[in-house]
Amino acid sequence: MEIISVSLDDKSLNDLDKLQQKLGYKSRSKLLRSTINSLLNEYKKIESQKGHTDAVIVVTYTANDQPKIHEIVHEYADSIRTSLHQHHNGVCIDIIMVCAEGSQIKELFSGLKRNPAVKSISFSIL
Repeated sequence: MEIISVSLDDKSLNDLDKLQQKLGYKSRSKLLRSTINSLLNEYKKIESQKGHTDAVIVVTYTANDQPKIHEIVHEYADSIRTSLHQHHNGVCIDIIMVCAEGSQIKELFSGLKRNPAVKSISFSIL
């Protein structure tokens, strides 16, 4: 197994240590390997979609960042069938039903995932 180094700020490291304890991982490395595997599996699932695909994307971000997120989402307006927007304690939650080619859904998801304004994002293939 290869060893790599990762730089984290104090808050992130503290949060990681709390999560490690809460989830019962024996080491940070095991927790990070598990997290990386989850991310890889997520991308394999979305990468494997060919042809017409229906999906639901759930994204959260701060209310101040709404224009940044909507700019990305509006690029895929032709593929979005339903969108629900909710505010909760200064956080925006968007639930987006997308019906499009798998490659378009991947582009939308990836664009949102890379955006630093996004607090969390998940998807389900229907």
